[in-house]
Amino acid sequence: MVEQLKKRLSNPDSLVSLFLGVAVVVVIGVLIFNYVKERQATATPQGEDKKAEQNATGSAVATTHTVKAGETLWSIAQSTIGSGYNWVDVRDANKLTSPDHLEVGQQLTIPAVKKREPGQIESATVEVKRPADGKYTVQKGDSLWNISVATYGTGFRWTEIAKANNITNPNLIFTGNVLTLP
Repeated sequence: MVEQLKKRLSNPDSLVSLFLGVAVVVVIGVLIFNYVKERQATATPQGEDKKAEQNATGSAVATTHTVKAGETLWSIAQSTIGSGYNWVDVRDANKLTSPDHLEVGQQLTIPAVKKREPGQIESATVEVKRPADGKYTVQKGDSLWNISVATYGTGFRWTEIAKANNITNPNLIFTGNVLTLP
């Protein structure tokens, strides 16, 4: 029997067929495994439905968080709400005037808000405020974010200001520079 098997496998076409057959079996096995695994993951018991809904939308109730060394509002929102894009909600809930300055041990309220996704627009009612000449002179302590908030009513347009002025390092702007506002 071993001799017959050796004789059959000595043909290169037989080896190719064998490897292709094994590959097909493995691929089908992986697909079936993933299908079964996905079906089990989506079928949550009734008692866990509420918990899963809370995780998807953020925490059910406002909680508190103690700031640790090296944390930012983004990282805090990412770990507590599930999306760094909710950092503005944490900032607003705590009435922070300077979100870049957090102190170790500081207690922050984490609001019960829906998890934000990238590109999600909260409201189209932001009033666009812009100088008539379309220019802005950088003041001491300005950042592109602050300039965007002051001129457009939202900080999320800072990238447009950077592109319009060919700014390669958005953290490096100088007092007295005149920026073109898109």
